[in-house]
Amino acid sequence: MNQPTPAIVSQSAVRRLPRLALFLFCAAYVLPGFLGREPWKNHDVSAFGVMLEMAAGHSGWWSPQVLGLAVEEAGPLPYWLGAAFIRLLPFLSPEVAVRIPFALLLALTLTCTWYTVYHLARQPAAQPVAFAFGGEAKPTDYARALADAGLLALVACLGLAQLSHETTPDLARLALVSLMLFSAARLAHAGGRQPGRTVFAWSLAALALVFSGAAWIAALLGAGLLFVLWVARQGRGSSAPETEWLLEAPASVRDPLLWCTLALALALVTGWMTGQMAEPALANSLEQVPWRNWGKLLIWFTWPAWPLALWTLWRWRHQLLRPHVALPLWAVLVSAGHSALADERDRALLLALPAMAALAAFALPTLRRSVSALVDWFTLLFFSGCALVIWVIWFAMQTGVPAKPAANVAKLAPGFVPEFSLLLFAFGALATAGWVWLVAWRVGKHQQAIWKSLILPAAGSTLCWLLLMTLWLPLLDFGRSYGPISRGVAGLVDRKQCVLADGLTQAQTAALQYHGALTLVRTESGSGDACRSLVVSPDTQPTLDTRVDLTQWAFKATVRRLTDSKESLLVYQRVSR
Repeated sequence: MNQPTPAIVSQSAVRRLPRLALFLFCAAYVLPGFLGREPWKNHDVSAFGVMLEMAAGHSGWWSPQVLGLAVEEAGPLPYWLGAAFIRLLPFLSPEVAVRIPFALLLALTLTCTWYTVYHLARQPAAQPVAFAFGGEAKPTDYARALADAGLLALVACLGLAQLSHETTPDLARLALVSLMLFSAARLAHAGGRQPGRTVFAWSLAALALVFSGAAWIAALLGAGLLFVLWVARQGRGSSAPETEWLLEAPASVRDPLLWCTLALALALVTGWMTGQMAEPALANSLEQVPWRNWGKLLIWFTWPAWPLALWTLWRWRHQLLRPHVALPLWAVLVSAGHSALADERDRALLLALPAMAALAAFALPTLRRSVSALVDWFTLLFFSGCALVIWVIWFAMQTGVPAKPAANVAKLAPGFVPEFSLLLFAFGALATAGWVWLVAWRVGKHQQAIWKSLILPAAGSTLCWLLLMTLWLPLLDFGRSYGPISRGVAGLVDRKQCVLADGLTQAQTAALQYHGALTLVRTESGSGDACRSLVVSPDTQPTLDTRVDLTQWAFKATVRRLTDSKESLLVYQRVSR
């Protein structure tokens, strides 16, 4: 039996967000963070180091390594992308070249999220109530307006900004999960029209996830999405328009759902045969999960999408098995469950954001005006306050006034010397002026637009990210990069000679090789007799004598990260041959 839809939307409420404005908005979110900064610790510079090794021919392409050690993040595909662009674009610096494919992956994530919500909103069960005398939203306009809202909800999520601007496998997995969800949504809406493209996109997403270190995510997510589509097929008697494509598919294809199932199975078999089905690092039991910390992470990381997603589940509770609710819900459950059990919960939770944004979009047709106004006021105060703090601290760094923020910066980043950049200042001022204009626009016009409640959260998130990547970029580079410590070590050793390395992390190794331009040799390799310098991690220093003859080495200096006194490297100099 068909349940009534809770959405009541008029045609005047589904006006489109101007395409040029939407494109510029996405560009303002994507580009900052990929331009002008150094690789940051730890995952960003670690992955960058692997790509450098592969591009230089020092690592195998099927088994990525750094100084002969297997990489910390499994799955070779993301490293292939970075290494390939380093080779294809030799006229660019490596750190710029590797960011091009990952910026495109973030753009793919935003695009797939938009089209996912669009296809889900085209489902008959997702349509708004038909008015007795007409005037309800047209299906296409309604779907486009909700798709705009879904994209804004994704950009507004606080946890997306930093992790989506790193050159790590996590961003590749995010894009591929978005692509798989988009393929399932398109199957639910238009599987009978151009099914080959949909099956190809699904197959690409499944296979690429397997080779990106997320084989089990591909298996669970893909199987659940296919099951939801199969359940929709079984309910064709009560919901024929939604599943009609499964009965009228072209004879040459017969059943796209079957082909997608075969593609997923083939991707998993290929992963098993090539050694890509390693078990994920998870907690041994539910008792080991830090539920309180995970709950706090869930609240802030997915804000403001999660309260809207919960509202969607409540208001659309009679359509929970319909594809427009069930597909993104399953994707959220898989990623959130993985996050609770994973060692790095924030990076696992990143994969839930596109689906949670899709769920959040379906809350908007059911929101009361008072709730929408509350969201606007909270967003206005929160992001305006954050922007003000960023500006005040930047002004204090430049002038020393106010004195307390300037003193705090000097304490947290000793040795940092701020420099005024007219270009960065201009971008920050332009973004702030745009925020002021948008707030005035939101207050005065377009009160009926269905996406109005998410324009300020998305714009505020973009504003703060852009300000951080312009006004605070030199400070963040100084504090989050291994550049200063790497150049400090390089100044104490002979760069023309090889340097022995003992106990260094993958991130430290990559930073010393790139920022310090050092040729490193592991102490375990037994091939460092010609090296005149030795760099040691304090964690392995107590057992150093088991790997090198300490009678040939003299301690020279301790080099610390200026913003973290707990992280340091020990430098030794050879005293005899």
